[in-house]
Amino acid sequence: AALDAALTQHPGPHLVAATAGTTDAGLIDPLPEIAALCQHHRARLHIDAAYGGGLLFSTTRRTQLQGLEHAHTTTLDLHKLGWQPVAAGLLVVRDPHDTTLIAHRADYLNADDDTEAGLPDLLSRSLRTTRRPDILKTAVTLRAIGRTGLGTLVDTVCTLATDFAHHIDQHPDYELYAHPTISTVLFRPTTADDHHIAHIRRQLLAQGRAVLGRARIDGRLWLKATLLNPYTTPGDLAELLKHIEATTHE
Repeated sequence: AALDAALTQHPGPHLVAATAGTTDAGLIDPLPEIAALCQHHRARLHIDAAYGGGLLFSTTRRTQLQGLEHAHTTTLDLHKLGWQPVAAGLLVVRDPHDTTLIAHRADYLNADDDTEAGLPDLLSRSLRTTRRPDILKTAVTLRAIGRTGLGTLVDTVCTLATDFAHHIDQHPDYELYAHPTISTVLFRPTTADDHHIAHIRRQLLAQGRAVLGRARIDGRLWLKATLLNPYTTPGDLAELLKHIEATTHE
């Protein structure tokens, strides 16, 4: 409703940015409703699917991204639910002509006669020009395990996060923020204040026991476990809680 009011009250053109998988909690905006508003107001829609875009690999979880197909542009960060190098990101455009906005020509890099002679055109290979492109690694991964293989990995970590959240929810010494949308679980010891929670996280990191994120939501600090390793076991997560408990009582 707030978006509809804003698009109505302010003259266009408009660009609306929605998120499919927030960094803090992995939340997904109501994409179909936002897309419908953009169509009604003739606004461009960009969807940041850096985290949640990997759900497309899963046959059972891709429905969480309904509405993504209406975006004019979409970003995906495949170092998350794609198991790629950190720099392996994708910009997807619905209209190929949109890529002309980022086109640039420099004679020393893409001279027409060199291109016609068969020499590589560096500017058309990567947005980062001569820096290492990671698209080859992405292509090799897809050839090796395919969308089905990636979907299995996505399902594994998402199921693990759901089970971990359920365990925390049943544990008397922990508070769960919400059941996970993707593979991020936010929680905190019930007896710890924000200062102590920050200390727990730093202690676990300094001891080499665990690398946990942090998120401040609704004015409170939460420990953040973003589960991306498909080889993680419930036993590993139970051990993590024991380390947190020990650090809590230090």
